[in-house]
Amino acid sequence: MNTTPKSMRLQVAIFGRTNAGKSSVLNLIAGQDVAITSPVPGTTTDVVEKSMELLPVGPVVFLDTAGLDDASELGALRTERARRIFDRADVAILVVEPFGWGDCESGIAAAAREKNIPLIVLVNKTDIAAPSPELLAALKERDLEPILCSALTRSLGEVTVSAIKSRLLQLTQGKAGPKAILGDLVRPGQTVVFIIPIDKEAPKGRIILPQVQAMRDLLDHGVFFLTCREHEYVQALAALREPPALVVCDSQVVDYMAANTPTGLPCTTFSILFARFKGDLAAYAAGAAAIRALRPGDRVAVLEGCSHHAIEDDIGRVKLPRWLKQTVGGELKIDTFAGHDIPAGLGDYKLAIQCGGCMLGRTEILGRMGKAAAAGIPITNYGTAISECKGVLERVLGPFPAALEAYRQAKAAVKV
Repeated sequence: MNTTPKSMRLQVAIFGRTNAGKSSVLNLIAGQDVAITSPVPGTTTDVVEKSMELLPVGPVVFLDTAGLDDASELGALRTERARRIFDRADVAILVVEPFGWGDCESGIAAAAREKNIPLIVLVNKTDIAAPSPELLAALKERDLEPILCSALTRSLGEVTVSAIKSRLLQLTQGKAGPKAILGDLVRPGQTVVFIIPIDKEAPKGRIILPQVQAMRDLLDHGVFFLTCREHEYVQALAALREPPALVVCDSQVVDYMAANTPTGLPCTTFSILFARFKGDLAAYAAGAAAIRALRPGDRVAVLEGCSHHAIEDDIGRVKLPRWLKQTVGGELKIDTFAGHDIPAGLGDYKLAIQCGGCMLGRTEILGRMGKAAAAGIPITNYGTAISECKGVLERVLGPFPAALEAYRQAKAAVKV
């Protein structure tokens, strides 16, 4: 991998009316023709994604959306898809024309405020007219300081892009979650053991993204790591002159790891590490306790972050459902939802289980957790759910005292 994965990038969504110049703004920032532009309204019909390095901000993904004022039948579908981008966005850019502020702009500003997303207002087409008094009054009322822009005037482009970068740095400083996947759990010079099964789900010639990211995180923190397959684990421990500071395994072999890891040696799973890095591990841990309250026939929603063809031993569609049914003692009604969309009727389920989230950003993961909480149902993730089914969740939550306590409290409250 030569570039930062999309899920690890700052997600910046561009909203506005049809033909306000959103795509032109994206092309200006990118310095190339990423999106098709035209005077014809509705040129952008679906979300256009552009990954880039925006120095000194860092790796970002810009999400160019369709106009949110398209009232046609097809436009309703476009705008609904555009509105869903609020669930993914870390920052929103609202592109407006100089001539005023209407319901469309008010709705976008309200949505950003409701979801606690920082909003940057970009007044485009200032080569045609200066911002109107009505627009300036609406912005002042909402305490929004605009950036003036003429996306098609290249001589002013550098000033505009510089202003956008400065605003992004200002708005996002200190807003991110944990800075490390696991590097903060160990000290430089210590050793971590990774247990990585090579099975049908391991891509030929490489390993999966979360494992690569964990390795890179340790390299950045000056921590050594030893990688082995599950049947090599005991031999790997014996080869070390000193015990490792931490052991991390793929969730599907968590019971084997727990059984073969000496008492007192911290251990966890990749999925649990990413539950902390991208979501709320304590909430996931509490949600895992609800598995013991499931009854045969209950409905469970499995939320996957990417679309892929299920294989014979697919972790989310085959193995996890099998372990859940074994734990519950009967059949469950399990619905799987793939990609960025999740069901509107989450309240119809007894439990939601989120995947590891390697293809999703932290904002989107937290948004999903918030929707589950609003629907009144517990939510957990693959790593915590599998560890609970295999009876070792307390052991692998050991490195995370707050999450362990949340799990114990939730478990005590579960009526089995």
